[in-house]
Amino acid sequence: MKRSSSRTSDVGAAIGLAIACAAMPLPAAAEDVGCTSTTFHFFSPNDKVCVQAFDDPRVKGVTCHISQAKTGGWKGAAGVAEDPSRFSIACHQFGPITLPADLPREESVFSESTSLIFKNTKVVRMYDARRNTLVYVAVSRRVLEGSPMNAISAVPIEPWGR
Repeated sequence: MKRSSSRTSDVGAAIGLAIACAAMPLPAAAEDVGCTSTTFHFFSPNDKVCVQAFDDPRVKGVTCHISQAKTGGWKGAAGVAEDPSRFSIACHQFGPITLPADLPREESVFSESTSLIFKNTKVVRMYDARRNTLVYVAVSRRVLEGSPMNAISAVPIEPWGR
């Protein structure tokens, strides 16, 4: 009998976790804007810098553009190359900004894999209440060791239409 109650509690825990995860905002999905080549490879794909755009998933009225270096060559073509930790970010207000009442001081808003398994680029939104500003920080993360490479963009929260 303990087994069935254990299974029941496991199922209940799984359902509770699924509901909690469904309520959490997912990191934004990015749209590809375009790429430009940086290094020419004669017989394989070029190295390039690609730009993507994403809207903040919880703060309506803010869009970010992130550019990232992408490794070409045969490893890049096969999808096994590790992209370098070189990126830039620019965020801006494109409409009225309304902050949710439960907006955390820090929250992940974007994540993208930059290697086969162990590395990703992540964008974290921070709220600077004193200056009424949203700050977006792009960082490179690894499972075992992060990178000091980062980029930052700030969006002051102003009335729309000034």
